[in-house]
Amino acid sequence: MQKESPGRVDQTRLTSSRSEDIHHLFTPHHAAMSPPEAMSLSTLLHLIWHFTESNVPTFVLPNSAFGLLAALAAPLLTNCSERPSSQILLGRTPRVVFFNWANVFVFDLANQRLPESRLEDRLNKPWRPLPTGRISPETTRRWMLVTIPFVLCVSAILGVATESAFIIILTWLYNDLHGGDEIIRDGIIACGYALYLTGSMRIACGLDCHISEHGYRWIAMMSGIIVTTMQVQDLKDQIGDRTRGRKTLPLVLGDTVSRWTIAGFTLFWSILCSYFWRMSLWGYALPMLTGIGVAFDVVSGSHDARAWRCWCAWQVVVYALPWFVSTHY
Repeated sequence: MQKESPGRVDQTRLTSSRSEDIHHLFTPHHAAMSPPEAMSLSTLLHLIWHFTESNVPTFVLPNSAFGLLAALAAPLLTNCSERPSSQILLGRTPRVVFFNWANVFVFDLANQRLPESRLEDRLNKPWRPLPTGRISPETTRRWMLVTIPFVLCVSAILGVATESAFIIILTWLYNDLHGGDEIIRDGIIACGYALYLTGSMRIACGLDCHISEHGYRWIAMMSGIIVTTMQVQDLKDQIGDRTRGRKTLPLVLGDTVSRWTIAGFTLFWSILCSYFWRMSLWGYALPMLTGIGVAFDVVSGSHDARAWRCWCAWQVVVYALPWFVSTHY
């Protein structure tokens, strides 16, 4: 029996090793997955929904409302002399909502697949897909490979490809580069909000309308609100944030200081935004009353989840100010 030369044996082993590496690269890590990846359409839709469920009422709908309310005040915020008709605006509504939801879905996939996020969700949101074992981190990553190009293509069709592209860059900075755990977290979120609001407004107003300088100032003010008050969402998540080492305002400044800071800025923005639109004294009432409600819940510390929901409602009230002005003045 002829003996193989050492060189030939090494070459055979190398080829075999490369084949195994390639096979490993394109083969799912079944050890990390409990259920098989094949699933019914109903199960798939439920899974997708549970990724974004908590962000729909607190993020997708308020951002969509901003775009639609801005369209109702288009002459004040764009170069268009007339606002779109109710029929046209109704037809654009699903597109506005989808733009917000699709980009949030990409963010949630990127965020919830991370090891530290899974640990945090086991404490704060144990019903999500990854903590419950309904999907693996590897499969979630593969979903992103399909979802990101799809969202970019749809955004291009809607005329907001630039906004979506920058949102995805911020998603990468926030999650994979761990910007969401650093002190720059709120700045990243504020920039993201500005892009969501700009995209929502452009879709709702129509691509023939261009946002005016006054409109961009209004969007910048909304980003200011995010930087200074959105920490209200961190009040209810302090246990999970502390576990993953995230540097949120309540953990950096302390619970009491952060609560008074958030409450103070909520009232400050209620006044400033009303002044920006030169509201009458009655016009100050609604944002101030809702702002006081938010401030009370925040300072009391007994209803942090409700404070977060009230903050989202206050946000929509502020978003409605230009529409109120265009209707009553």
